[in-house]
Amino acid sequence: MEDSYDCENDALEIYSDGQKIVSLCGKKSFEELYSSVNPLLQSSAGGCLSLVFRSDYSNTERHTGFRGFYSVNDFDECKNPSDTQKCSHFCHNFIGGYYCSCRYGYVLHTDQHTCTVSCSMDLSGSTKGRISSPSRPYPENSRCRYTLSVEPHLQLELEFSADFDLEESDGQCRDSLTVETRSGTLGPFCGQVAPRPLLTHSNHIIIHFNSDEYGSNNGFTLFYRTKAQSCSGTVTPNSTIASKVMRQAYHHGDKVTVTCDTGYEADTPEELTSHYETTCQKTGRWSPLYSCDLLNCDLPDISAQDLLQLVDKNPSTSFGDQIQFRCSSPYYTLEGHDTFTCDARGAWVSMDGREALPRCQEVCGNTANEILSTSRILGGVLAELGEIPWQLAVKGRMPGGASLIGDRWVLTAAHVVDNNPNFQLYGGLVNFAPSNGQPLPWDTVIIHPGFQKNVANNIRTNFDNDIALVRLASRAPLGPNLSPICLPESQGALPADLMGSVAGWGMTESMKKSQILRHAPISVYGPSTCRSTPQLSKNLPMVFTENMFCAGYTGRDSCSRDSGGPFFVPRLGDGNQGGRGPYRIEGIVSWGPACRNPQFKGYYTAVRNYVGWIRETIKKLEDE
Repeated sequence: MEDSYDCENDALEIYSDGQKIVSLCGKKSFEELYSSVNPLLQSSAGGCLSLVFRSDYSNTERHTGFRGFYSVNDFDECKNPSDTQKCSHFCHNFIGGYYCSCRYGYVLHTDQHTCTVSCSMDLSGSTKGRISSPSRPYPENSRCRYTLSVEPHLQLELEFSADFDLEESDGQCRDSLTVETRSGTLGPFCGQVAPRPLLTHSNHIIIHFNSDEYGSNNGFTLFYRTKAQSCSGTVTPNSTIASKVMRQAYHHGDKVTVTCDTGYEADTPEELTSHYETTCQKTGRWSPLYSCDLLNCDLPDISAQDLLQLVDKNPSTSFGDQIQFRCSSPYYTLEGHDTFTCDARGAWVSMDGREALPRCQEVCGNTANEILSTSRILGGVLAELGEIPWQLAVKGRMPGGASLIGDRWVLTAAHVVDNNPNFQLYGGLVNFAPSNGQPLPWDTVIIHPGFQKNVANNIRTNFDNDIALVRLASRAPLGPNLSPICLPESQGALPADLMGSVAGWGMTESMKKSQILRHAPISVYGPSTCRSTPQLSKNLPMVFTENMFCAGYTGRDSCSRDSGGPFFVPRLGDGNQGGRGPYRIEGIVSWGPACRNPQFKGYYTAVRNYVGWIRETIKKLEDE
């Protein structure tokens, strides 16, 4: 063939099973091919040799080409057997295949590779006798099966001789003996210690003896006989028999009470129960017989609390399993334990043993924007969106403010909503314009029963109990710009000089209402200062009661149209992130003589005096 570098012009390429063996070109003698190439030209068993001959157009002289000879040779599986072809005794090769055979006394297993002994016997009807392993030592690959069957009112008893010897290694049975009964399997048995006598409680058993391909152990001998049937001392798993004297066996007619273990129950036709009565039958079986199954708890119904969720949507609900709850919104926190366990009564209980499920309670007193402000509603500064997220706007005949104290409850001054049936509430805003904010439809107004509703000539001099609750028609959509403020935790009068903040859209220094929400820090005054109340006129003295306090600061005060808004502590900027706890509403803007005069102060409803009334009123309406 034409010679070229790397046989790139003309070539004979030879492949074995798709892999190239050699590329040939040029002139080679038979002796050279015989010694170097020919030994490579043999495929794997069942494989394929492929020859590819190619020539190009550049031949300047003619070449005679190549010639080869091929033959098909039989593969001897017996010389190089794979794991699946290995014969346990003898292997016989023939053209195109092989077969296995066995030594005298063995038979070929159905897998056509393993030699085993024929040692299976059906001894049904025999009430007494002896069974032994096939020989001493017993053969490898033994698969023996001995069947014993007697009358139903009898049971079989097995007793082993002392010369018990089945191969064992590292505590594992290499060779084994097992006894299959109607109620279960006894064993496996192995080693050199004979099993104790076995009362099978069964009239039909199958004895299995299996050995592997190694070892030289002596085997076993057992004797079988029959005796009257008795019922075992275990009726069903996961249960005990309630008896003064525990017995391993019971006789025909004996009655016992089966008690399921803690966390298990029996599914009887009448009901699920932890115990039932059963009787030993002459066949050696208990009747009636019910299994003690692991108790299951139904998942709690949380449909009434749409914010309450299971952490695992498809939890396991058997006895001892646990479920965990969480709130679906970060603006709510779980009130109560979050983890419940399925107890032995089929109920979910918390760590302290209570069944009441947790509730998702609104997170109160947090603000998204903590901006420290020491500036001055009179003398105030503009609020940022989300800085006072509980502040609501009241729009209608009597504009003013209100505070969100829950996702369905609003706190405001009674005089703001009294005789103001068509007012609207808006939240999540700082701009008082009608198009701004989240509308919050309401359905119920509860004015404190002590508030004086009738006022002569539209002039009010008594603002005692100036507080009202408004229930929203649906849950407010809480978020960074709309969230509730906390109620007071303490009782008694507010300490003098306590600093807090007041907010609203009321009049400013120029006596113009503010379009943007303003807030200012003010200080609580002592009762003596608050009692020196200016009069609207000599004939109309204003009334100051223990349900009020007054607050202000030089040049800073609440004013007209701020009514109903909050006075809250600590002052804005010192709350949650400032380390002094959540914000709490301590006052409701109620009244004031003349906010334009720096010597005057604003008067507020003391919210801490009404916490009991607020909680009782809310609970009463929520329970209806």
